[in-house]
Amino acid sequence: MRKILVVDDNTDSRELVKKVLKRHDFEILEAVDGEEALAMAVSEKPDLILMDRSLPKLDGLEVTRRLKRSKEFEKTPIVALTAHAMRGDKETALAAGCAGYIAKPIDVRTLAAEVLLYLEKQGGESRNGGKVQDSHRR
Repeated sequence: MRKILVVDDNTDSRELVKKVLKRHDFEILEAVDGEEALAMAVSEKPDLILMDRSLPKLDGLEVTRRLKRSKEFEKTPIVALTAHAMRGDKETALAAGCAGYIAKPIDVRTLAAEVLLYLEKQGGESRNGGKVQDSHRR
């Protein structure tokens, strides 16, 4: 089972991401601030990190920079999550070391497929051959 670390200080956002990704057999780890994210990443070695940009203690981009300086995390995809979808934000996230960018509000119909794509770009493989089964219920 692939481990995803979801870093977001907003409980509702974290719960939504967790609910969607658990349906696709991902193990979900959670952190609510930058310091907890660093500690959790080091102790749990997630396969991918979904990182909110605006966090207490250390912002998400600083956490990303620190993790990416470590050889241990140079290949771990870190994907920025933010409600601040302004011009230049994507470039700033990429410059900090993020593999990509997902704007909030999160599209629950595409989130699992996006996560799988980031994992596969880093040489990972999905458990179901790279296909995300649509398990969305209205």
